[in-house]
Amino acid sequence: MSSPDPTSTIDLSGRVAIVTGGTKGIGFVIATTLLAAGAEVTVCGRTEPESLPAAGGRTAQFRALDVRDAEAAKALVQDVAGRHGRLDILVNNAGGSPDADSATVSTRFVDKIVALNMLAPFYLAQAANAVMQQQDSGGSIVNIGSVSAHDPQPGTAAYSAAKAGLLMFSQALALEWAPKVRVNHITTGLIRTDAAAEVYGDDGGAAVASIIPMQRMAVPEDVAKACLFFSSDLATYLTGTDLAVHGGGEFPGRYLVTRGGEKR
Repeated sequence: MSSPDPTSTIDLSGRVAIVTGGTKGIGFVIATTLLAAGAEVTVCGRTEPESLPAAGGRTAQFRALDVRDAEAAKALVQDVAGRHGRLDILVNNAGGSPDADSATVSTRFVDKIVALNMLAPFYLAQAANAVMQQQDSGGSIVNIGSVSAHDPQPGTAAYSAAKAGLLMFSQALALEWAPKVRVNHITTGLIRTDAAAEVYGDDGGAAVASIIPMQRMAVPEDVAKACLFFSSDLATYLTGTDLAVHGGGEFPGRYLVTRGGEKR
């Protein structure tokens, strides 16, 4: 007998959400999860995908958008709020970066990475806050961050700095915008998606999973459930929170070297 899905008890009926980068990967699953809980969801991306998130007989709306464009981000929020009469949830999921050598990388590259991972979430959050502050029920903003904000790796200087900035943005905005608007942050660890599969080696990610205490990488559903929680009435007293969805992090290098990677 299978266990009941704990997320099935969360009801977001009547609520309106925006999920950036919601056309693929983690964002697609986040959008699908919010739809399944009853929310009306708009996703945005640079290009319209062949298929959009759908659940419960409803499909997400799509809006073409470069989230780094502050005016376009503001227009998206105003359009969604105007169409539905409210905006309850914003999930700033869009982000990412290829590895780059900081000694030779162009300043243009750094500008774009910081804009995508730190400035764009602020542009959207600022616009969303303006709407949510006028609602009796306020609203919830969830920023998707990374362990790189706490534990940078070689080749990720611009990305790590931007994600560290996003974490501080989240906690500072939580102070400024409470009690109406809650702003929370999710620190994600290694997440297995189709797009990232080749990064984790020829063994299907088994070696990488072995250095994580939970003995597996996260899947997008793990992050989506955290977003659902923050967006629900279960989290009405939570703001400024940094929730680590990383399976316990990674075993320290010293431990792996001295113990041969074996579990305790």
